[in-house]
Amino acid sequence: MREAEASPHEGKRKTEVLWPIFQIHHQRSRYIYDLYYKRKAITKELYDYCINEKIADANLIAKWKKQGYENLCCLRCIQTRDTNFGTNCICRVPKTKLEEGKIIECVHCGCHGCSG
Repeated sequence: MREAEASPHEGKRKTEVLWPIFQIHHQRSRYIYDLYYKRKAITKELYDYCINEKIADANLIAKWKKQGYENLCCLRCIQTRDTNFGTNCICRVPKTKLEEGKIIECVHCGCHGCSG
């Protein structure tokens, strides 16, 4: 995380600077989610400790438990107030609904499509 924060940001857009931090945050939360809910490798006490100490994002994990949000990259992608037209982020659009060969990239976190 410190490497992502200290990395040089010359030549990057303002939003691109935060992408590595969003990716690390997602990976850390997904790892704890998988350990607790999928593999049952950690105890409830350890899971609660990780949530309380903000090691993992409780709101993001709560979304992952809901149908349709299993692969959500970040919470900003489903917040409609952050977009111009009051809709979800482009990375939430299913790949079947997009044009062939069109490369999409989320402006919030750099995701290339988390809807599946």
